[in-house]
Amino acid sequence: MKLEETPQNFSRKELEFAVFCIENLAEKLGKTGNEIYNILVEKSDILDSYIIPCYDVLHTQGKSYIVDDILSYMKKRGLVE
Repeated sequence: MKLEETPQNFSRKELEFAVFCIENLAEKLGKTGNEIYNILVEKSDILDSYIIPCYDVLHTQGKSYIVDDILSYMKKRGLVE
């Protein structure tokens, strides 16, 4: 395995972006990173079906936009209030 790739074939930049999203969602929602990871991966497929596929567009936006966009998507899916 190359250093730049994870087992799920995420690039290093995508992985760093995923961590950024998880950490900032956790901060905004007052939850732990593990809780947010579980929501995005185990309770849904948001990480694999939205965050990573939309990386090229999302990572060009500001932190507030990214967090609010993902949070809105999570709310639509009934994962958070």
